[in-house]
Amino acid sequence: MKQFIHDDFMLHNNVAKRLYHDYAKKMPIIDYHCHLNPKEIFENKQFNIVEVWLAGDHYKWRLMRANGVDEEYITGNKGPFEKFLKWAEVVEVLFGNPLYHWTHFELKRFFGIDKLLNTESAKEIYDEVNEKLKRIKARDLINLSNVEYIGTTDDPLDNLEWHELIKNDDSFNVKVLPAFRPDKAVDIELSWFCDWVKDLSKIVDYEICDLLTFKEALRNRIRYFHNHGCRLADHALDIVKYEDSTSDEVNYIFLKALSKEQLTESDVRKYKGHLLVFFGREYKKLDWVQQYHIGALRNVSRRMLNKLGPDTGFDAINDGIIAVPLARLLDALDATGELPKTILYTLNPNDFEVAITLMQSFQGGGVPGKIQFGSPWWFLDTIDGMRKHFKALSSNGLLARFIGMLTDSRSFLSYPRHEYFRRVLCNFMGEQVDLGYFPEDYQLLGKMVENICYYNAKNYFNL
Repeated sequence: MKQFIHDDFMLHNNVAKRLYHDYAKKMPIIDYHCHLNPKEIFENKQFNIVEVWLAGDHYKWRLMRANGVDEEYITGNKGPFEKFLKWAEVVEVLFGNPLYHWTHFELKRFFGIDKLLNTESAKEIYDEVNEKLKRIKARDLINLSNVEYIGTTDDPLDNLEWHELIKNDDSFNVKVLPAFRPDKAVDIELSWFCDWVKDLSKIVDYEICDLLTFKEALRNRIRYFHNHGCRLADHALDIVKYEDSTSDEVNYIFLKALSKEQLTESDVRKYKGHLLVFFGREYKKLDWVQQYHIGALRNVSRRMLNKLGPDTGFDAINDGIIAVPLARLLDALDATGELPKTILYTLNPNDFEVAITLMQSFQGGGVPGKIQFGSPWWFLDTIDGMRKHFKALSSNGLLARFIGMLTDSRSFLSYPRHEYFRRVLCNFMGEQVDLGYFPEDYQLLGKMVENICYYNAKNYFNL
């Protein structure tokens, strides 16, 4: 049988092959948005294959459930090999799914295994990988992937001790910096809001009694993060909400929430819009980049949310209206010259052109690609999702200014997704050249590939 993951995998013409092998392949990885645990990086955790490959990976969990696997083999108490074998059963039927590719990329790139994973090979692969993981730890997995920078995702209440310890560890040269994720400050309608405000009050060591003191506490945490190397903020705007308001109105809404009074939909829109404008202005002062992740429909199964909690694979793509509220939010910051560099991620591909045309309305200020259309994200980091992204961005924007891929993952084995992305990118560009839509100029094309894979992000984040 022909080798599956070969040198020219996914590269279907000579231009694509040259762009990948001569330009894309060698570029380091800047993983500016992920969910790796900095404690595990500092402690250089040693894993078994189930811990590093299946634990916390809701991409795989969703497909295991779809294949009829009982929850005991997914998040339950079944043994490690039993869980691994159930995943191997799923791999056999992953036709057309990117996880088939990712699975075999990860086996080959990290462990040198060329065998296809299935129920017959599962025990052999399980034993071989676990034996190799006795000598390969968390930092080795990062270094094997040629990673230069990792941006984690961190609550404003985090003391960032692990980031500080990594920074002071001369034996590890990869930058691991926090990203400020204040969703719990913005999501005023959710049950944990009041408790989170109380916890923030303890951190800053003074009472938060109104909107003014709340904002000052948030500024305190932004400065704290900045002093620990943070230059990115991250917001989950599952539904974009914005309504014009005054500070007095929002202060009243904030006090209502602290008193656990019922909020109206207008209250929520006003509060969220006000807070997001506040955050954007603070980020602009410090030359941070803000990220808006738009369009997730989270925790759609109440039964499984109650059983397992959030981030366990029960989310979907939302189809809410984003154009008007997103335009008003960006305009509120732009009107006063306080719109920071911003990345817009849309989970619904129907929103690609909406986000891109909005983005283009707020470019400028001498910053190339100041407003970015974020990489194909979550359900869209597939061949089809990436190609739709490239087509939409190149049709209405500047693909050459795109800051490239991220992992958005909790797994140390996810870095081959960058290789996957780069192969799809080079093949897309090769097709355009083959069709005569762009000249076969490797000085021009090669520079573009290197920029998208590495230099654009490096410059955009001032690394």
